[in-house]
Amino acid sequence: MSVAAPSQATPAVRQRTRRNVELFLLFLAWGLGVLGAYQVSWATGEPLHPRFWLTAGIVGGIALTTHVMVRWRAPYADPFMLPIATVLTILGLVAIYRLDVAALQRAERAEAPLPTPDVYNQLTWYAIAAVLFILVLVFLRDHRVLQRYTYTAGLIGLILLVLPLAPIIGATVNGATLWVRIGGLTFQPAELAKILLTIFFAGYLVVHRDSLAVVRTKFLGIGFPRARDLGPILVAWGVSLGILVFERDLGTSLLFFGLFVCLLYIATQRKSWLFLGALLFAGGAVLAYLLFGHVRTRVQIWLDPFAYSDAGGYQIVQSLYGFANGGLFGAGLGRGYPELVPFANTDFILAALGEELGLAGVVAVILLYAVLIERGLRTAVAVRDPFGQLLAAGLSITLAIQVFVIIGGVTRLIPLTGLTTPFLSYGGSSLVANWIIVAILLVISHQARKPAVASTAAPSGDAATQVFRR
Repeated sequence: MSVAAPSQATPAVRQRTRRNVELFLLFLAWGLGVLGAYQVSWATGEPLHPRFWLTAGIVGGIALTTHVMVRWRAPYADPFMLPIATVLTILGLVAIYRLDVAALQRAERAEAPLPTPDVYNQLTWYAIAAVLFILVLVFLRDHRVLQRYTYTAGLIGLILLVLPLAPIIGATVNGATLWVRIGGLTFQPAELAKILLTIFFAGYLVVHRDSLAVVRTKFLGIGFPRARDLGPILVAWGVSLGILVFERDLGTSLLFFGLFVCLLYIATQRKSWLFLGALLFAGGAVLAYLLFGHVRTRVQIWLDPFAYSDAGGYQIVQSLYGFANGGLFGAGLGRGYPELVPFANTDFILAALGEELGLAGVVAVILLYAVLIERGLRTAVAVRDPFGQLLAAGLSITLAIQVFVIIGGVTRLIPLTGLTTPFLSYGGSSLVANWIIVAILLVISHQARKPAVASTAAPSGDAATQVFRR
C-alpha cells in the first residue's frame, strides 16, 4: 500500500497589467491637445501665450501623475478608462481655449475690457479633480468598504440635493436653483450627490433584492412585486418630482429616477420594474407639463425652437445652425463661430465642437463616451461581489444617462435640460465628480481583474485528503 503525496496548488497565471498601453494612450491624448491648441492659434491668427509650453507641461504632468498612481495602487485596473477620461478633459480644455480666443477677439474689436480666460480656471479644476482621483486610489483599497456607509451616503446625498434651497447660500442661475455659493466659491452639490446616491442604491438593493424580486400579482402577463415593496420606487419618484418642482432641475430629476429604475432591474432581473418605471415617468412628465410653466416652456421650445428664436429658443436655434455649418467634417478647429451660441463653454460645448469638427468629430466624441461606459459595465460583469456589480453598473449608468440627456438636448432629440457634458464642459463640480467616478471604477476594476494569489502549499481543505493505492 502506498500513500500519494498531497497535490500542490496550481500557481496563479501571471496576468498582464497593460499599464504601458495606458501610458501610450495618455501620451497620444496629450499630443492631441497640443496639436489642437496650435491649430486654434494658426486658424484664428492669435499667437499662443508665452507660457503655453508651461501650461502643456502641467497638463502632461497631471496625466502622468494619475497614471503613476494607477500603476502603483491599481495595477490590474482597466487600461482604457483613464486615457478616455483624460482625452475628453483635454479636448474640453482645447474647446474652452478656442472660445476664450473668440471672446478676446470680440472684445478687441469692440474696444471693450479684455475678458478673463476660462481655460486656466478649468485647468485648476482639472488639477483638483486629479488630486481627489489620487486620494480615492490611495484610501479606497477595497470598494466593498463603501457598503458599510450605505445609509450615511444616502442621507448626505439627499442633503446635498436640497442644499441649493437653503437660504443665503442657495443660488439660482438661468432659472434653475442648482448652485450653492459660499464666499467666492460656487459649486453644484448635485454632482457629488449622484455618487453618494449610487452608493446608497447599490448597498440598499444588495440587501433587499430578494424581497423586491418577489412576484405576487400579474397584469397583462407582467409580474409585479408586493405592494409593500413598491415604497422605494415611489420614494424615488416623489423625490425626483420634488427636485423638478422646487429646483427646476429637469436633468437631475431624470438622472436620479432613471438610475434607480435601472439598478432595480439589474438587481432583480424583473422587467416589471422597467414597465412600472416607464409608467411613473410618463405620468410624472404629463403632470409636470400641465402644472409647471417652466417644463411646458421647454417642451414647446423643443417642438418648435424657431418659433421662439428671439427668446428662449435662441440658444438651441444657434446650436442647430452651428451643426449645419459644420456639416460632415466641420469648418475646421478655429474657423467656425461657436461664440454665437450662448453658454457654449458649458451646456452647449458639443455644439461648438460640432461646428468645427463636424459630424465626424461628434461621432468620435460619442464613441469615446460609449467605450468608457462599456468598460465600466464590463467591470460590473467581471467583479465577483454583488455590491461591486451594482456600484460599477450604477456609476456607468450615471455617465450614460448624463451623456444621453445633454447630447439629446443639444441636438434636439429630447427637451433641453440643465446637465453638463461630462469632462468636456466648463465647470469644476462636474469635472471633479466625474473624475471621482472614474477612480472608483478603476478600484473596482482592479479588484475584478487582479489574479488570485499564488500558493505552493496545499489548501487546508485538501491537506487531510490522501489517496491510497493497493
